[in-house]
Amino acid sequence: MPEDRSVPRIAVLGAGSWGTALAMHMARIGVPATLWGYNARHVARMRKARENADYHPGIPFPDRLTLSDDLAAAAARADIVLLACPSHAFNQLLHAIHPHLPREPRIAWATKGFEPGSGRFLHEVLADELGRDVPGAVVTGPSFAREVAQGKPTAVTVASTDDALRRDLAGALHGGTFRAYTSDDIRGAELGGAAKNVYAIATGLADGMELGTNARAALITRSLREMMLLGDALGARPETLTGLTGLGDLVLTCTGDLSRNRRLGLALGAGKDMKEARREIRQVVEGVDAAEETVRLAGKLRVEMPIAEVVHRILAGQLSPGEGLEALLSREQTTEF
Repeated sequence: MPEDRSVPRIAVLGAGSWGTALAMHMARIGVPATLWGYNARHVARMRKARENADYHPGIPFPDRLTLSDDLAAAAARADIVLLACPSHAFNQLLHAIHPHLPREPRIAWATKGFEPGSGRFLHEVLADELGRDVPGAVVTGPSFAREVAQGKPTAVTVASTDDALRRDLAGALHGGTFRAYTSDDIRGAELGGAAKNVYAIATGLADGMELGTNARAALITRSLREMMLLGDALGARPETLTGLTGLGDLVLTCTGDLSRNRRLGLALGAGKDMKEARREIRQVVEGVDAAEETVRLAGKLRVEMPIAEVVHRILAGQLSPGEGLEALLSREQTTEF
């Protein structure tokens, strides 16, 4: 059967839990998807077993999913290159694929976080590395990778200032049990995806300390308020942060135990130290770097974010969870809005 060229060819770069899940989903609904992994042995094991036993054991790959350990070939043959890597590796991966991209590349990412150290949004990293004329899009929203790999219902947002990329990528993702909405507020979408990780740690801390469901509800609500204040200072639209990429992702990561950020908070709240907690999770916890960058950005814009500040200080070893709780509870009484 000839290939349908109206459907874009997608190269998903990153064979971790999220990249694998997205590639599996697209292959299931008939999108020509290639999953690239940097570890040739891991790719060989996946090719032989037709599953990613490291992240999604027992969930077989669709027949149409192609696997590759050749970065140059995967990038060159794709209509859209979708990066699914930790935020600290984003710039490095962009730099690596730059020489191999087609003449008019289109780049997307399913990475949630700021660039550690610089605090840049990832669309700013893309512009600095590949040029401001290269279209970019972020895929973000409430989406645990395991559930996407299992084919459970999920809804995300594809945000981009480029109409064609936004439409084409959302079209490639939308199908089966997966809904893809669109937005042109890329800054707001990225902010929600990065900051919610900080507040998932906060809620995990509270639950680990057994503070109760009243405390959890208050934390989630006030966390959303902090995100919206920062979003306002950055020019993000309020509806973005009350939508899938803000409130939706916040609720998921604050309450779902598949969240690495929540699990880190749970461990710290229960009295474990940072080293032990991270060893148990065994994957990147984006909220650790995001807490530092969120607080730095808030300070630069003169936005008060006490929950994020306390989380950052706990992660930095400057406060114990109990001292962080005391700091929040001792704040001066004020109006809600």
